[in-house]
Amino acid sequence: MKTTMRAALAAAPLAALALPAAAQEATVNSGDTAWMLTSTALVLLMTVPGLALFYAGMVRKKNVLATLAQSFTICALSSVIWVVAGYSLAFGEGNAWIGDLSKFLLAGVAERWDQPFTLGTGDAAVAFTIPETVFLMFQMTFAIITPALITGAFADRMKFSAMLAFTLLWSLLVYAPVAHWVWHPNGWIFALGALDFAGGTVVHINAGVAGLVAALVLGKRLGYGHDNMAPYNLTYAVIGAGLLWVGWFGFNAGSAGAAGGRAGMAMLVTQVAAAAAVLAWLAAEWMTKGKPSVLGAISGAVAGLVAITPAAGFVLPGPALIIGVAAGLSGFWGATALKHWLGYDDSLDAFGVHGVCGILGALLTGVFAYGPLSATTASPDGYAGSLDQLLIQVYAVVAVFAFTAIATFIILKVVDAIIGLRVSEEEEREGLDVTQHGERIA
Repeated sequence: MKTTMRAALAAAPLAALALPAAAQEATVNSGDTAWMLTSTALVLLMTVPGLALFYAGMVRKKNVLATLAQSFTICALSSVIWVVAGYSLAFGEGNAWIGDLSKFLLAGVAERWDQPFTLGTGDAAVAFTIPETVFLMFQMTFAIITPALITGAFADRMKFSAMLAFTLLWSLLVYAPVAHWVWHPNGWIFALGALDFAGGTVVHINAGVAGLVAALVLGKRLGYGHDNMAPYNLTYAVIGAGLLWVGWFGFNAGSAGAAGGRAGMAMLVTQVAAAAAVLAWLAAEWMTKGKPSVLGAISGAVAGLVAITPAAGFVLPGPALIIGVAAGLSGFWGATALKHWLGYDDSLDAFGVHGVCGILGALLTGVFAYGPLSATTASPDGYAGSLDQLLIQVYAVVAVFAFTAIATFIILKVVDAIIGLRVSEEEEREGLDVTQHGERIA
């Protein structure tokens, strides 16, 4: 039980370096706070403009502005949702399944703007050396990018109004509960001892599975399989991928919660995994298609970044290299063969990359977790990865997969019944830029 609890303490982002509340001095550390402010800005950069450009560069010209608008507007909508109730449901004390509304509209948070805070109660409590305002803002950027990732699965065909309604409901009913399960000391997956350093389960599996369900519910794009759906401007996509890569250092290294050794290791393994995945994806593409593509290179980078996310604070560079290679090959398979075999239209490979590589990374975290980093009891060679830990990771992945799939399906059906999900055939042919926003690229 003691080992499981110590593993659980490592499962939450920003808790990885924290000490029990009683052992922590009640002062704000300026160095840790500065790093977390920087990391917050980096993660926000991942959505606007990073993900916005990445996705917009891969759709057709008639849908570029609409795709940009989705990420940009979700950034605004998710921020308000987080302040009103999302943060409270995710990080309020609550119970094992959901937070309470004690922090509704950030009640009590502003008054402690210059004080460190404690998450959880009793033996599982975790104390931080940063103000709660910084913690909630960092977590807000995760709540922003997760629903934005889902839009890649239904690109070119969902109503803007439906996208807004879906984001509102999904953020409160799916994202917040899963974040509470995995990252709050009261959460049942946290207590189980599952490891998710920076969002492999909460962000990538969650968004990837939701994207898969959305793609299945909405159906294929008009002309899918025979019309030319080549990306409009890969230059946009490359710039977006570069911004994602740089921003990911805030995503992963920032989840250490302090400017220390764990942040440095998380940054290093993030770079190693991303680089390895680029080369693995290009190699697979070169061998199967005859040429390595620019789209393949940037997709490989994202695949590697996704896979290392749950493991970033728990593994060493050698295993990170293996995770990166596995991610590049798995992402290539998920984005090419898998969706064709199963016959669904995941427009920008939200599930093929984020879902598949998120699952891969979560499972390999259980294999490669390094004892001194993961806070578990280390074996003689220093590694804490074990069959027991792998089974815990499997349990967490299956639970989140099933919950997200069912809840997302219900939300989509409710939105469809009320306002309709998909634009008409005429609107889809003309493009979402004009039909949803009354604008077009010259």
